[in-house]
Amino acid sequence: MSSFQNIEKPSLVWHWRSWDDIKAASMFTLGNYANIILLAIFLILAINQVRLKNLNHPWSSRTASLTSPQQAAKKVGFENRYLKAPEFPPIEEQPDFDWEATEPLRFRPFKPKYHLTMGEFALHPAVGVPLFSQAKSLLLFLQEEADSTRAESDKSALENLDPSELLVMDRNYADRIAYRRKVMAEHGEHVVAVNDDYRIRPAVVELYQFLLGTYLPLRFPKMFKLHETDYEEGKTFMLENLVTKALFPARPSPRTSTKMLLETLGRTLDEDFLFLLPEEGDKNTDKKETNSESSEGDAKYILEAYVCCCPSGFDPREKLGNRLAKIHGPVPGYPQKLEASMDRFFSRLEVGKYVRRVNWAVTTNTEVYAAGPGTNHAHEGDEVEELEDVDVDKTFLRCERQTLHRLPKSKALVFAFRTYLYPIAQIKEEGKGEELAQAIDGLKEGSVPAMHFYKRGVVWGEAVKRYLRS
Repeated sequence: MSSFQNIEKPSLVWHWRSWDDIKAASMFTLGNYANIILLAIFLILAINQVRLKNLNHPWSSRTASLTSPQQAAKKVGFENRYLKAPEFPPIEEQPDFDWEATEPLRFRPFKPKYHLTMGEFALHPAVGVPLFSQAKSLLLFLQEEADSTRAESDKSALENLDPSELLVMDRNYADRIAYRRKVMAEHGEHVVAVNDDYRIRPAVVELYQFLLGTYLPLRFPKMFKLHETDYEEGKTFMLENLVTKALFPARPSPRTSTKMLLETLGRTLDEDFLFLLPEEGDKNTDKKETNSESSEGDAKYILEAYVCCCPSGFDPREKLGNRLAKIHGPVPGYPQKLEASMDRFFSRLEVGKYVRRVNWAVTTNTEVYAAGPGTNHAHEGDEVEELEDVDVDKTFLRCERQTLHRLPKSKALVFAFRTYLYPIAQIKEEGKGEELAQAIDGLKEGSVPAMHFYKRGVVWGEAVKRYLRS
């Protein structure tokens, strides 16, 4: 029997005859529609929770202020400012960054002694990791240990890197991009090349799309802007370089060669990129254990592709397709002190962990592109001649800001570096002349004295020290 059987039915006449009719109608309506009202309340609360969650999401912090074009783009899964890349870490925006007013980073990583070791390491973000340095090879991570009183402030130490700081920009951007284009036009495959490996294209595409589609327009919106447009197969997104006025697809077409994608990276960024993959068929690629002292079970990584406009003392083309051990063959002490640790470190670096360090050298070569013999390195058997004095205008402290991370989909390792040249006169003016002079002596006083010859210290060392101490 209905629970409302005893309720007096209201009159259905539009003009109520009495107040009792109105009360009866109200009770009848509430009795029949209570469940519907409760359901409506729950739906409103749920919709509000979803809206608040989206507004607080790191990729959607400006949802409430999107313009009409951005709302249209968002309907198909995008924001007009950048492409979503949920597999990569969130990138912090810099809406007010002014590259023309930004000075280049200043690094002074030299120390009294140069020790070539890797030591123990851990990959947990909260634990210390090994030090590394680039010597001859693009990929050499060396530990340059100083006295214990200086170690904590040493910028050559391998540090955890905020993914938002993967790339840096400054007022030299336009000039360096023009220089890189010139180098690529003159040196061809010596600065851009791809190995014949079917696995490498997905890795290059993965980094390319993240940088051009997500990172650059999000991190540097005054330098790069994303446009939705018609291109080749249909609707796509194009990245406009607001500095150079160049326009490139943020999502590469399958018909675009891998080499062309690398060239685009080289023409867009003042950064050199090297892609490494484990040797094909290696059963230890996914090995996770990190406590073993032996490197026998670690994957052997191969240099599979690169865009490298700023090599320091070597020809990148000669390194393509080689294992780390062969790449580092000319480096004094590498087989004895670093090979096992290097293989272990590269094999076990996890997705989502970004690291960086800065190395140093002295060069009497004004060119950032310094490939081949007689530039920044010397080898056993080379005839070298000591300089009596140096041309201060052509002598520089050369530093490289190096980064390393693993791509989330392809699992390829990306080693990248940006090169800085600081006039030797600037070091002296800063009052750091004696520190650098001691570091030059330290090249032959560390664990591998041959490093002094390898870095051509026998050529410029005494002359540079005399100048710094004068």
